[in-house]
Amino acid sequence: MLRRRAALVAFALCAFAHAPQAGAQSVRRVAILDDAAPAVRERYWTAFRDRLAALGWSQGRNVSIEARYAHGDRSKLDALAAGIIAGKPDVFVVATTTVAVVARKATSEIPIVAVGAADPVRAGLIASLGRPGGNVTGASFNQIEIVGKWVNLVRELTPGSSAIAYLTDRGNPGEMIVLQELADHARTVGMTAQAFDGVTSSGVDRAFDALARKRVDALIVGTPSSVLAHRKHIVDAAAGARAAVLYARREYVDAGGFISYGADFKPVFERGAEYVDRILRGSKPADLPYDMASSFRLVLNLQAARRMGIAVPQSIRIRADEVIE
Repeated sequence: MLRRRAALVAFALCAFAHAPQAGAQSVRRVAILDDAAPAVRERYWTAFRDRLAALGWSQGRNVSIEARYAHGDRSKLDALAAGIIAGKPDVFVVATTTVAVVARKATSEIPIVAVGAADPVRAGLIASLGRPGGNVTGASFNQIEIVGKWVNLVRELTPGSSAIAYLTDRGNPGEMIVLQELADHARTVGMTAQAFDGVTSSGVDRAFDALARKRVDALIVGTPSSVLAHRKHIVDAAAGARAAVLYARREYVDAGGFISYGADFKPVFERGAEYVDRILRGSKPADLPYDMASSFRLVLNLQAARRMGIAVPQSIRIRADEVIE
């Protein structure tokens, strides 16, 4: 009997050692702040929660995940961040460079996991990718890594082009870093790049008007969700202009756009969940290297190309990771 009890005790201790530890708390608190509306990143936050669950963190049992949304209104972010910090969560999770900068200014103590910051070093969020050094770490879509390839794709799609329009969210500091990188790459091949604000329908119209009037020769649409909210308008305008618009997110291709090149967002949000797990188990953000996406996909919609009369270079066809026939 004593041997059986000893075995049961040993089993229980082993199970406890491998379960998420809550310390003095029975339920750990994870707070999310997103600058968009809930529906915009719903599938990515679902992937984030699913990954946390797979790592042993069950909503209502040993973790409480609470999300707040700015619904596209940046003026609300400071107050939303202050409210979250007042609640003293164990981990503060944020989406986009814009929100990450707000959160970092608001607290230097609560661990922050940033998902999607364009260049966390240049944005002032961390000291270095390998050793963040403060209370921020996370995972990025790493647009900086691929802007040179965007420029090369534009040159293949629109030979002889000299001016690129970048449709983005000009109020997002991370996107302005991407724009600078884009302009630097464009300059090396004798091209220029300028930003158009795509967070409103009128801004989208201005970009396509510039394309129609030949003030710019090519258009690249960035990653911000504030711009993605207008994807039908953008895709329809591209079809009307019969323009080979390059998108940084595949959602545009799913909506009928022609071509996209960028990171898959789902694994980045899952990586964010893994960092939350490690922090809840005792790791410090300062010691967790900031993860930059290294896998990118070129998606080509030949149906859209045929509708718009776009001749797709063979060099692009053979490089495509996915082709929609």
